[in-house]
Amino acid sequence: MDNNLVWKIDEGSKVSLKDYDPGYTGEHTDHAEAKQELAKLGDELSELQEALAAAHHQSLLMILQGMDTSGKDGTIRHVFSGVNPQGCEVHSFKEPTPEELGHDFLWRVHKVVPAKGMMGIFNRSHYEDVLVVRVHNLAPEEVWSRRYKEINAFEKLLANNGTIVLKFFLHISYEEQKRRLLAREQDKDKAWKLSASDWAERKYWNDYQSAYEDALSQCSTDEAPWYIVPADHKWYRNLAVAHTLVHTMHKYKDEWQQELEARGKEELERLRQVRR
Repeated sequence: MDNNLVWKIDEGSKVSLKDYDPGYTGEHTDHAEAKQELAKLGDELSELQEALAAAHHQSLLMILQGMDTSGKDGTIRHVFSGVNPQGCEVHSFKEPTPEELGHDFLWRVHKVVPAKGMMGIFNRSHYEDVLVVRVHNLAPEEVWSRRYKEINAFEKLLANNGTIVLKFFLHISYEEQKRRLLAREQDKDKAWKLSASDWAERKYWNDYQSAYEDALSQCSTDEAPWYIVPADHKWYRNLAVAHTLVHTMHKYKDEWQQELEARGKEELERLRQVRR
């Protein structure tokens, strides 16, 4: 466990999702306390975002993947509710358009990675090209299997150019997914989320689990680690992602502050020169 909230996958590890409990909550059992902690983390995240934007030296990319109903939208809504929308962009990647299919699979992703000073969130990502493409045989194995190395090279390029890359797999159980799908049918306010394809995809559950295991095993690197997030409990999922995000950004806080202090001294000196 990373800080007892999520599982960080070490580079070179072989992942079996059966070893990770999607219902795990650790020592966090009080929903009210978890909600208060999430609010505090939200305040910290807002401050860290401001420092990231002002220093304008690095960017942050958070990638969210997970089975249908795992809570990608909900995670974004709850974790990032307090950030400045001017400094954060969200991108969703659905079925490729004809234009996107005319390029390499990373083209549509690379053109929207966050610029320096910005936070970017990918709701699904380039990993769909080793998940959906594999499960539904949309490309031969010789094509999708080489994409692991291409993804690693791409993410290393981002990291080498100042992008902090965090990847979260929202891990839910087969039973919890069914419960959430049924709940959507019974809630008129959520009925718009219904999709027959969500039920159809359930028959590929084991295939998707295998595809995710390989993606997590092949593509968790020191530069761009994967984190497995227990996601059967929404409140814990949100807390775990927020905590990991803030914990990671704190490692860069001193560097950003030093950059801002140095810049402030330069501006004060310019001001003194102007006032002479």
